Amino acid sequence: MIIGKPLSSINAERDALRHKLMCELTANEVICRDILRMGPVAFAEFCGKLRATGLLKDFRRATVEEQNCVGALDGTHIRVKVPRELAPRFRGRKEWPTQNVLAACSFDMKFTYVLPGWEGTASDSRILKNALDREDKLLIPQGKFYLVDAGLPLRSGLIAPYRGVRYHLNEYSRRGPQNAKELFNHRHASLRNVIERAFGVLKKRFPIIASGTEPHYSFETMIEIVLACCIIHNFLMGVDPDENLIAEVDRELMHAEADHHVGTSGLATDADYRIGVMLREQIASQMWNDYYNNL
Repeated sequence: MIIGKPLSSINAERDALRHKLMCELTANEVICRDILRMGPVAFAEFCGKLRATGLLKDFRRATVEEQNCVGALDGTHIRVKVPRELAPRFRGRKEWPTQNVLAACSFDMKFTYVLPGWEGTASDSRILKNALDREDKLLIPQGKFYLVDAGLPLRSGLIAPYRGVRYHLNEYSRRGPQNAKELFNHRHASLRNVIERAFGVLKKRFPIIASGTEPHYSFETMIEIVLACCIIHNFLMGVDPDENLIAEVDRELMHAEADHHVGTSGLATDADYRIGVMLREQIASQMWNDYYNNL
């Protein structure tokens, strides 16, 4: 598991190296395009260059969203190669070994926190607990919150949907919400969808982390590759978002159906859970009043 110090703590030498690297990336558009089509050797060399700048250990930046909702958080699975005796620990949702990567993103589809390296059998709630407790932890600003799915706990900084209330995005093209909980879950799903879109674009940009074939690289190298891909993804979302690629991901997600009727994790304390419940009720009530009054 790799996570690093805040970017503000990087020393001057690393800042200079990072600036030089970014200048090379932004020299012209062809270079950016070529990066997305690197062969295995070239990509490994590029990861080494990123490692030299310290970026692979320093991938975390402050969220600057002004709204109380600063983004969405979820996990994704990426295939890895591990020794045969370790394979059962990494064989979770897939038939092959994977690493479970926890990530948060802002609403511009840029990753703000990435924690790779967990075995595929690890649950998102277990990884999140570590992300919140570790020295370089996921920071949730006071009074702010991330949107999470029903597999993660409701608490003051993590707002999950109401359980047992359907909220497929496609349903609301056929009928409107019937109550405050349905309206909340619909809007929650519409916004939380950004993390799924970010993962989708990331994997389409970089087949090296989306392939179903066993990777050539070691487990440790694949961790660094994931971080490198997230860094480049953030850069390209600022200079070359590729609207066609985003539209392709959106079409695929629109056809994907998924229910999230699962139990609540025991991660949050009773007091923190009650704060989350009150905050969700307050948001849902205000949403419904505004919606109903404007019918």
